[in-house]
Amino acid sequence: MTITNGRVPLDMPRPALQRGRLQDLPVEGGKRILLATPRGYCAGVDRAVLAVEKALEQYEGPIYVRKEIVHNKHVVSQLSEQGAIFVNEVDEIPTGSRVIFSAHGVSPMVVQAAADRGLDAIDATCPLVTKVHREAMRFARDDYEILLVGHEGHEEVEGTAGHAPDRVTIVNNPDEADTVQVQDPDKLVWLSQTTLSVDETMETVRRLRARFPNLQDPPSDDICYATQNRQVAIKKVAADADVVIVVGSANSSNSVRLVEVALEYGAERAYRVDYSTEIQQEWLEGARTIGVTSGASVPEGLVREVLQELEDAGYADVTEVRTAEEDLIFSLPKELRPSRRR
Repeated sequence: MTITNGRVPLDMPRPALQRGRLQDLPVEGGKRILLATPRGYCAGVDRAVLAVEKALEQYEGPIYVRKEIVHNKHVVSQLSEQGAIFVNEVDEIPTGSRVIFSAHGVSPMVVQAAADRGLDAIDATCPLVTKVHREAMRFARDDYEILLVGHEGHEEVEGTAGHAPDRVTIVNNPDEADTVQVQDPDKLVWLSQTTLSVDETMETVRRLRARFPNLQDPPSDDICYATQNRQVAIKKVAADADVVIVVGSANSSNSVRLVEVALEYGAERAYRVDYSTEIQQEWLEGARTIGVTSGASVPEGLVREVLQELEDAGYADVTEVRTAEEDLIFSLPKELRPSRRR
């Protein structure tokens, strides 16, 4: 079942947890789980999801959200059930309505399109993405050409490029670094999507700098703290894991990267799931140690369900592998702060 009336398509409702579905098959040696920490919600995701929930509580009338507020189909489905209306573009929203921009950010063209329709916009863009937007605008004003390391078509990349459309060239991967053409190699800077693989991004930059020695770095690291922390944690887990299970959606860049990083750093097999019910018995064959983590837009409850199903398969020994502490909190958009309620 999907919604096709202009809204972002939603999948079937969340599948029920199926205890006893996985079998406890014998494996030489004891079974265990290494649970990567940090995992799950980052500060930007928490802020964006809370912004939608607060708007639904605070305002009368429909609350529209452009694109998925975060890249997790369970979160989108839950917010939809609470009353949020997800659309692909602002021209699908009735004039004068209220819209929330997603955590991935938007271009000035989208902001203007919303204003032209008289929409009351609430910007839930992650502050770390906003930082990259500001960097793009500043370097464009200073007449720099910007090489934006990121995945073409990703909402965050579209939003960042839209802040300096005449100055940005997207570099999708290290191989493109070997062929990208620039106008002035002496006035060149690189920026990046915040949710990329740290290692692949650095390899892309290394190859860019080999061709353009005067390439400048951004004033601060663009890849967000949460993306880096989750990759560091899964690297440590993967070295000792036969199988890694990453909880996260297919369109979540940071979740997909966690699967790639796990394989690169020693896991024999790695899989991504939205729900615990997607875990297949054959994935566990011969596995003594299973690593578990989740992307930055994944509620912890989904991870707990994975642990419950794996417990049925004999993986009851859970050891947390912590590589960092996270205590960053972002304030809500100004329209939703208590002092601004109306």
